[in-house]
Amino acid sequence: MKKIIILMLAVLTAFTFASNSFAGGPPPKNVVKGIFTQVDGTKGTAVIKVDGHDELRTLSLGKDMTVEDIILEKKVMVSLNTEAGPNVIKDVSVMFFDMTITKIIALLVVGLIGGLLSGFIGSGGAFVLTPAMMSLGAPGAVAVASNMCHKFPKAMVGSYKRWKYGQADIKLGLVMAVTAIIGVEVGIKMQKWILSHWGNAGSNLYVSVVFVFVLITVGAYVLRDALRSSKGVVEEKTSNLALSLQKIELWPMMEFKVAKVRISAWVTIPVGLFTGLLAATIAVGGFIGVPGMIYVVGASAMVASATELVVAFVMGAYGSVQWGISGLIDIRMTLLILAGSLIGVQLGALGTTYVKDHTIKLVMAAVMLIVALSRGAKVPGYLADLDLIPALKSQLGYLLNGISFWALIAALAVAGVIISVAMIKGILQDKAEKRQNQGVQEAVS
Repeated sequence: MKKIIILMLAVLTAFTFASNSFAGGPPPKNVVKGIFTQVDGTKGTAVIKVDGHDELRTLSLGKDMTVEDIILEKKVMVSLNTEAGPNVIKDVSVMFFDMTITKIIALLVVGLIGGLLSGFIGSGGAFVLTPAMMSLGAPGAVAVASNMCHKFPKAMVGSYKRWKYGQADIKLGLVMAVTAIIGVEVGIKMQKWILSHWGNAGSNLYVSVVFVFVLITVGAYVLRDALRSSKGVVEEKTSNLALSLQKIELWPMMEFKVAKVRISAWVTIPVGLFTGLLAATIAVGGFIGVPGMIYVVGASAMVASATELVVAFVMGAYGSVQWGISGLIDIRMTLLILAGSLIGVQLGALGTTYVKDHTIKLVMAAVMLIVALSRGAKVPGYLADLDLIPALKSQLGYLLNGISFWALIAALAVAGVIISVAMIKGILQDKAEKRQNQGVQEAVS
């Protein structure tokens, strides 16, 4: 078994070096990053100092653009309309928004809730964090990159806590992480390709559509399973799919002691691959990783949620390097979210020791479905930005933005309330049982 893991790590290392050697880190060819230094409304041009270079490049304002659309002295991401010409601006997005006291507090609170979710259900909490950062004004690609960067130190703390409680299967996590990193590399290339062809508006649309599809699909399935388990309709048992896959004797066979599973390594490959792919494209891997380990590999919800933190740590560290090379990480957002998350993840991990499996599934499903509503409300606006549908009326746009914002707030509130109540009830019940047992022992003595 040790030889297999060493071989897989060797392949992974070689893949990483090859990727960095040939892929490089510049932005997509149709995207320019830099700072506008001047704009000429008469000529319809703007001069930009390209990021990482001393050159000044003159760009032409696109159709329907005005001087007001050009933001001076701030780092921007410029999408070029190659069909109109080599230097024609399609759209401009501020990469790193101004920090205010309100935004700082909002990021700390969001990080706290995200960490709470991460420690409790194993997912990195990105299904809350990424939409929150986008709602505060961060471009989709920057939100995804910054989120992944904050994830790996938080996941390291959470996985250590869950491992101390005997819940994390380190071996399963490392095996999953190897293929997850390959998925991360593929996902990053997909994001760059989307930025190259459709700019920031296309990236925002892509992130939101994938969010809605994955959240509704996985959330509905997990909710159904959680409700049936909580009502005693079914026992907490291994899924039929996992039982069937465990019977396949295909070398190399692996035994995971904490998860109490013996299964072919080839079964874990697609789960890990899609976990990494989703993590790199929308900064969410736990949606695939946790349900995959529960329903495909056959681990319990408790072990799956803990082991996903191990996977998140490894692929988060790798993805951060790749996104950092591309210059899309906002370190300010990363540190603020991390500060709140490191507190929340420990509280969430503590809470898992006092709750049942179906409670973890219930929290995961509830938050998924509410965030799906939040992201879905933003899709029409992104479609209008790409001229795929007529421009939205101001009242409709205001309504959809309001729905998106308050649905996100509701998701944060639901997560915090359910986890807190479950944890407090569990702690009180545990203390009551200890007092009762102590009383019985004293009576016997």
